[in-house]
Amino acid sequence: MREDVLVLVGTCSEAIKAAPVALELAAHPRRRPVLVHSGQHVGVVEQALAPFGLAPDAVLPVRRGAGGQAELVSALLPRLGALLAGVRPAAVVVQGDTTTALCGTLAAFWRGVPVAHLEAGPRTASPEAGNRLLVARLAALHLAPTAAAAAALRAENVPADTTVVTGGTAVDAARLIAASGLRPTSPVLRGLEGTADRLVLLAPHRRESWGAPLDGVLGAVRALLERHRGVRAVLPAHPNPGVRAQVAAALGGHPAVTVTEPLDHPDLVWLLRRAELVLTDSGGIQEQAPTFGVPVLLTRDSTERREAVDAGCAWLVGTERARVLDAADRVLSGELRVRDRANPFGDGYAAARVCAALDRVLRARPPMATAS
Repeated sequence: MREDVLVLVGTCSEAIKAAPVALELAAHPRRRPVLVHSGQHVGVVEQALAPFGLAPDAVLPVRRGAGGQAELVSALLPRLGALLAGVRPAAVVVQGDTTTALCGTLAAFWRGVPVAHLEAGPRTASPEAGNRLLVARLAALHLAPTAAAAAALRAENVPADTTVVTGGTAVDAARLIAASGLRPTSPVLRGLEGTADRLVLLAPHRRESWGAPLDGVLGAVRALLERHRGVRAVLPAHPNPGVRAQVAAALGGHPAVTVTEPLDHPDLVWLLRRAELVLTDSGGIQEQAPTFGVPVLLTRDSTERREAVDAGCAWLVGTERARVLDAADRVLSGELRVRDRANPFGDGYAAARVCAALDRVLRARPPMATAS
């Protein structure tokens, strides 16, 4: 008899990072993944899972009006409670710092189901950090991507015997996609395959970067393109219309700027392998870029992923135009280089360690067998 492990995702990033775990569980002789989409972000989750040969086993019927977090929590919790009552999983796996992760943790904790927290431990001053802190108080298993993340948990008195350093599953996901040899599906990226352009990926992601901070970064990119011939900036379009308008105002019509539709994960991996420089505030890209040795300028003042900075894979440059431009100049001129091509966030075997840690937790509990 195989026990069900509910793997809960609600955003594109969660889906990508949970996919290697779902694949590892699917090959497990005693566990079986039940992949559930919370409905937090509609459409993109299915798109993110498809390249791994995965699809949700269930999608929660969450309808969002104003789009606020309180509204999402009030919709998610009762539906997750009903789902857990029906599935009766042996454990619930949540990922990261999203509202989906928090709601999944609360619903499982209230039903006495152990929670395994993927990407446990990173800390920052961002609004999402509160979700991670709350999940850390209730999870039974803390799956830390790095030793620094595990140290942060110990500093908060999380029991050491519940914390396992696994590496980051984002690295597993990037390696799986790269090994598949897929060509880009985006027509825009296909048009760049045979060019000699030096590609710079610009990927603003976090809400706190919108407005004046993003204006500084966009201004630096425009100046960079004017200084360096043969350099092309590639910007995956952001779903927020305000951000799109900001990008259009700063870079619209520039001959060395290519704006794509939002990229699925295989296209992003292709672009990371091809790029000479990445400017981003995205946590997932910070984790994946070192796998391909591409320098990353973090357009933030702080990061919960200091490992890339300490390893010489990334540099914190903030959002002030002159500082961003200076650092980008130094990368393109060869003055700033990646020091160590080993990815500090993982070696591609995190999902196997996650499943081994789940085994240890579940062996210590009474079995909750489901249909084989």
